[in-house]
Amino acid sequence: MISFNYETNFELPYEQEFSSWISKVISSENCKEGEINYIFCDDDYLLDINQKYLNHDTLTDIISFDYSVGKELHGDIYISVDRVKENAKDFEVDFKDEIRRVMVHGVLHYCGYKDKSKEDKELMRSKEDHYIKQGS
Repeated sequence: MISFNYETNFELPYEQEFSSWISKVISSENCKEGEINYIFCDDDYLLDINQKYLNHDTLTDIISFDYSVGKELHGDIYISVDRVKENAKDFEVDFKDEIRRVMVHGVLHYCGYKDKSKEDKELMRSKEDHYIKQGS
């Protein structure tokens, strides 16, 4: 089950469409959907989590906590709407596409994809682009 939670003034339009899209991504990756919670927040909220749990003192667009069991995906995905808006502006892309990129990025981590090495980042970006096209 995919759920959407809000710790800021933002509300994701068409939640059901986003939920169906993420479900399709999960099944396309041969994984099973468990409980996945998206928490949309602002920079301050996510910075606090970053400092408390990861000992990082930087702004970020996403932090995901993976509680998956094998191929059954479970987790909490925190997204800073402030960062997504800023990134969309910086990369000159539509906000809707950037929010999709961040949302699918978290799920792809749960599916086993990494983004530390150059090769891993390229594969992750390729997967993101593929699924963004499917969700548009």
